[in-house]
Amino acid sequence: MRANLKKTVSALFLLAFSAVFGPSAFEAGKYSIGPSESCAATREARREITDSVGRKVTLPDEINRVVISSIWPLPSVYCLFEGSAKKLVGIHPASMSAAQNSMLARVTPDILKASTGFTKGNDINMEELLKLRPDVVFYAPASEGETDAEYEQFKAAGIPAVAFSTFTWNFDCVKTFENWVKLLGEVLQRQDEAAGIAAYGHEAYENIQKTFAANPGMKKPKVLILFEYKDGFITTSGSNFFGQYWIESSGGINVASGLSGMPEINMEQVYQWDPDIIFITNFSPALPEDLLENKIEGHDWRGVSAVKNGKVYKFPLGMYRWFPPSSDTPLALKWLAQKTHPDLFPDMDMEKEVLDYYERFYKVKLTDDDLYKIFHPAREASQL
Repeated sequence: MRANLKKTVSALFLLAFSAVFGPSAFEAGKYSIGPSESCAATREARREITDSVGRKVTLPDEINRVVISSIWPLPSVYCLFEGSAKKLVGIHPASMSAAQNSMLARVTPDILKASTGFTKGNDINMEELLKLRPDVVFYAPASEGETDAEYEQFKAAGIPAVAFSTFTWNFDCVKTFENWVKLLGEVLQRQDEAAGIAAYGHEAYENIQKTFAANPGMKKPKVLILFEYKDGFITTSGSNFFGQYWIESSGGINVASGLSGMPEINMEQVYQWDPDIIFITNFSPALPEDLLENKIEGHDWRGVSAVKNGKVYKFPLGMYRWFPPSSDTPLALKWLAQKTHPDLFPDMDMEKEVLDYYERFYKVKLTDDDLYKIFHPAREASQL
């Protein structure tokens, strides 16, 4: 579990029809494990794009089969962009567990037919991947200075692989989301649509910052994010991770900013920080009532200010978990700002924001039950 979560820090953390295989990929001769042949070689028209780590990738002109491996949130962004999961032929099991407990399955039900057997944890089963006959694979690259083992596997098998970085934009969720969408637009040759989606996220960020600028005397609360909290094991979000961006952008102070990445902490540290607000991610099965009702054996939360004042919140779960970048990123920023500074955003109705966003971008009208599930995610959604 810890190994998988540490990969999430550097590469993140980390939809499809069931594959109709027919003859095996090896027998058909379409793919070979070796650099001499490429998936793109089966098509006459080719083109070149530059991915998010600056690597040149040659792609077929027409892309009909996509696999998303270690970049776990990307299926939600892809579905927002495409409006469908029909061309996706594989996703990571962690993406599937989120989809099964989110609105993604409601909006694009084909995702539940996705193949997940080509990967387990951080390992790629190349034989199973090749059976999916992907035209391209999207993945999370290794951090700068580390060996990009996943890319090397795809390269050796001759599969075009496009990196969607989580760290290139300093864990700025809006910029990361924006650049993922722009890159998808280039890969799928639908750049005009990408520009419109990205603009909404940028606008949401700018409007929130204008509100803060107009209130220079506002008090910034101390905020703690519980990234994972299970079996007495607690990790938070320090600097150089998404939590730092979320807290700063929503007008708070990250109590863990002196730590880096996703460090393990203990209750003594929590008592010392005494946060005013606690946010729990959907990578943890813990719920606000676990802290508010002091249900966690061995940990006494009663003296923590956030608990005493009832300011413990669970990140919503829409098309994906709202903590990392996803297709719901603009909504996540609005929700965090409203929870952190309710006095500055008294007219921000998050249920209406979600309803309008889903109708505009996903072309779906949510029910009251849908809204409840988004704002009260199940414990099971934390399964990785």
